[in-house]
Amino acid sequence: MAAAKPTPTDSLSFCLAQLTAAAGEGLGGGKDTATNETPLGRALLALRTRHVKAAGGIERFRARGGLRPLLALLRRAAAAGPAPSQAGPGSAPSSVESAASAGPAPSSGPAPSAVSPSTPSPPARLRKTLDLALSILANCCTEGACRTEVRRLGGIVPLVTILQCVKTDSIQNRTARALGNLAMEPESCGDIHSAGAVPLLVESLTACQDSQCLQSVVRALRNLADSPQHRLALAQQGAVRPLAELLAAAPDPALTLALVRALLELSRGCSRACAEQLSLGGALGPLVSLASHPKRAVREATILILANLCAQGLVRPALGNAGGVEVLLGELRRRRGSSGASPASQQPLVRAVCLLCREAINRARLRDAGGLELLMGLLRDPRASAWHPRVVAALVGFLYDTGALGRLQALGLVPLLAGQLCGEAGDEEEEGREAASWDFPEERTPERAEAGSFRSLRSWLISEGYAAGPGDISPDWSPERCPQPPPPPEPAEPASPAPGPTLLRTPRTVRTVRTPGRSPGAAEEPWGHEGPALLLLSRFSQAPDPSGALVTGPALCGLLAYVTGAPGPPSPRALRILARLTCNPACLEAFVRSYGAALLRAWLVLGVAPDDWPSLGTRPDRSSQHRELGEMLLQNLTVQAESPFGVGALTHLLLSGSPEDRVACALTLPFICRKPSLWRRLLLDQGGLRLLLSALTRPAPHPLFLFFAADSLSCLQGLVSPTVSPALPPAGPMDLDPPSPCLYEPLLGPAPIPAPDLHFLLDSGLRLPAQRAASATASPFFRALLAGSFAEAQMDLVPLRGLSPSAAWPILHHLHGCRGCGAALGPVPPPGQPLLGSEAEEALEAAGRFLLPGLEEELEEAVGRIHLGPQGGPESVGEVFRLGRPRLAAHCARWTLGPGQCPRKRALALVGLVEAAGEEAGPLTEALLAVVMGVELGARVPA
Repeated sequence: MAAAKPTPTDSLSFCLAQLTAAAGEGLGGGKDTATNETPLGRALLALRTRHVKAAGGIERFRARGGLRPLLALLRRAAAAGPAPSQAGPGSAPSSVESAASAGPAPSSGPAPSAVSPSTPSPPARLRKTLDLALSILANCCTEGACRTEVRRLGGIVPLVTILQCVKTDSIQNRTARALGNLAMEPESCGDIHSAGAVPLLVESLTACQDSQCLQSVVRALRNLADSPQHRLALAQQGAVRPLAELLAAAPDPALTLALVRALLELSRGCSRACAEQLSLGGALGPLVSLASHPKRAVREATILILANLCAQGLVRPALGNAGGVEVLLGELRRRRGSSGASPASQQPLVRAVCLLCREAINRARLRDAGGLELLMGLLRDPRASAWHPRVVAALVGFLYDTGALGRLQALGLVPLLAGQLCGEAGDEEEEGREAASWDFPEERTPERAEAGSFRSLRSWLISEGYAAGPGDISPDWSPERCPQPPPPPEPAEPASPAPGPTLLRTPRTVRTVRTPGRSPGAAEEPWGHEGPALLLLSRFSQAPDPSGALVTGPALCGLLAYVTGAPGPPSPRALRILARLTCNPACLEAFVRSYGAALLRAWLVLGVAPDDWPSLGTRPDRSSQHRELGEMLLQNLTVQAESPFGVGALTHLLLSGSPEDRVACALTLPFICRKPSLWRRLLLDQGGLRLLLSALTRPAPHPLFLFFAADSLSCLQGLVSPTVSPALPPAGPMDLDPPSPCLYEPLLGPAPIPAPDLHFLLDSGLRLPAQRAASATASPFFRALLAGSFAEAQMDLVPLRGLSPSAAWPILHHLHGCRGCGAALGPVPPPGQPLLGSEAEEALEAAGRFLLPGLEEELEEAVGRIHLGPQGGPESVGEVFRLGRPRLAAHCARWTLGPGQCPRKRALALVGLVEAAGEEAGPLTEALLAVVMGVELGARVPA
């Protein structure tokens, strides 16, 4: 088969030559009678179908300089005028005048005329030439280098001129496609905007009927929305409403996809103009319907458009009425349930759902659609921590929705809020005024009078410190059923020049309690990232019985962590919450059960938080303020505890509560009871003290239980023996007189006086001199051994088995009458070394075996002096207790509970005692009981 005969158009050089000639001479030229085409037409067709579409063809076309004559040709075509109106649909009458005003282009051939209807061929040829040239240019502009070259050569203005003058659908289609490709470059995008292309593209949207042309125009508008400034310019020039109207007209699938993609770009950072035009164009309902489109691209783009629209408060009510709340909630729920969904894909939906909480109508829809559970799931998710502040701020919208608050409380909101108080602020952007609640649109229209009910509400919000001024209210405040009377205001506090205690009278008691004060003129309160959480917690604390939610370990820890750990002065609202809880009689039992009173004392008064135990952390130096606050809160609890209601509640807890409640009650009583008749009856007469002591060796019900217990026992000891000054340092376990003369040393010299008549032989072979008479009178054991009928009575060298030299040394001194000469200190190891297995334990065992009680007492005092003295520490207390000596156990208990002892050392010592006691709690209980009651060990104490 013969090969096809090559044609001149197969050569790129020939095509470029024709293009260059046409650009210089005009658009006419002679027609080839064989093909009924001009050489320019054949060259353009070959460029479009073969050369440009070939691999690397666009690059070769640009490198050979084809863009310059191509753009020159388009300039001549733009100046030559449009096709006649009957040439195709969509032509405008003004196009003729525009073409005429442009003037004829110089050419060697006859110029096409748009005015004479008797010569249709030149306009048809012009239209075909434009089609081909624009198609070539649009294809070339798919590459970045060509886009840059076209912009450098000034090719944007001719395209805009063609768009204005030639209203044929095919020409509009290809021109919009070329502009859309050029708009992919930011610089070209700005030039297209400056050239005035946007109004012409918007006009094409309304005038054009061809789907392909509409898709190209829509795509061009989408690419022109490359920055916030350009998106705003597009919306202000009316580009959004025609798109919305086209979408509402249910176009074909391809155009639908193009429309939602364009609206997605235009709605990014949604402006007020964009939202208004989308709403006026009737696109909200279709968008909600398209959210369930079978095509994923359409579905996802639509959902993101709905999420973007939520940034404008004016459109959110209508969006909710159209079903947008359910759609966004369902999609967010689906993405959170999908293992492959990234947090970034959830972020716009979380933001949208939170913004929907600003209007009452949408809050109701969100609540009914399970949105509260979804928001709570976000708060529980540590991976969503960046969104937690936004979610908490959204929940503020439900502040006056009693049903929603009850549901949120049941879902565990309060501990999550408490955990948010000391969290880091989210990194999301602040919302503008356009995102404010639309429940009060009149606030944005200064000429419109405010409703009297809202003025009243606003005044109350400012007076209570919920807002700093009128301008701060409308973005965040939208009570669901306004107008309505505000909740009972928080107790009014009299003025005080600085934060300090002031007196309040609570309606439930007749005694006065204290709460942190503030100046009545200081309406402004600190409103950091913790502000929304504190506002919700304050609302929960105003319930008649907030104990189940707020008086719990997590909630109290969150509040106290914020109060003591805030970088600056904490919000007065947090202090009022704590004061309100401690003043509420309904919370008394909860404070006891949850060890709340002990926690308040440990954290605020003593400065020890759960995270600080057992090693202390670094906290802001405001200990005096914290101590004052803690003492005030404990005084509030004391008021409740000593009231008739409180006495009955505490008695019921101690006598009829669960084992855990009884222990918690016994531990808390010394902190909140100051009436001797009350604490004596409950702790001593009814066994509360023994109950607490017996619980020390059981599993701890609270991380700080032993710290609380040590502090409680110390407080109780102060109540039992109030004459002991707590400012005095703890007394040592023994106060020995100065060392007395040693009576044994004279036997050790080279000329002993008197001469020894006996030697004791140790296992090591060491011989120690002794006096038989003195040794026999020291104890019944040695009397029987040395002066009885045993063989040792006749021996001059008596063996003493199981004794090391260090352990035997104090025994020999004691046998010869030494009392307090210091020999007992010899076998005692220094602090930090174990006592079990030491020579001190050996000496104590030998003193007991040899029936030397005086020596036992002296050795025990020596152990106490070294290990429980000024150089000893809490870690030594357990070591001493492990020796199992009742007197040493009393010394350990006295050191632990001594007045003026550091609370942390006291607690560490109790920890050591509990570990040393193990399962044998009896000795420890008796020792602590004796010290608390101020009696000698072994004396009778209350049962």
